[in-house]
Amino acid sequence: MQKPEKHILICASFRASGEPQGICHKKGSVNLVPYLESELMDRGLDDIFVSMTGCLKVCDRGPAMVIYPDNTWYGGVETEEDVDAILDALEKGEIADEYVLT
Repeated sequence: MQKPEKHILICASFRASGEPQGICHKKGSVNLVPYLESELMDRGLDDIFVSMTGCLKVCDRGPAMVIYPDNTWYGGVETEEDVDAILDALEKGEIADEYVLT
């Protein structure tokens, strides 16, 4: 397995029981994963892996996304345009400030 340069975690709001609950799931975070993976391939960013996670505990600001090893937390990632803005910044080595959770 290739070691990823970065790893994007998308909150899917899964709980210990396996059932998705919470804002991220209700706002469609899981539906953004295929678009995100497709965009990464189209942009030649094949050294970035994507994983869905259990609850990231920022429900009031979801859908949430975390990029490691940068430890950059994003919230309000609801649309393909939001994903594009984050990936545009990532490609430039920048942070998409309007989505950053502090």
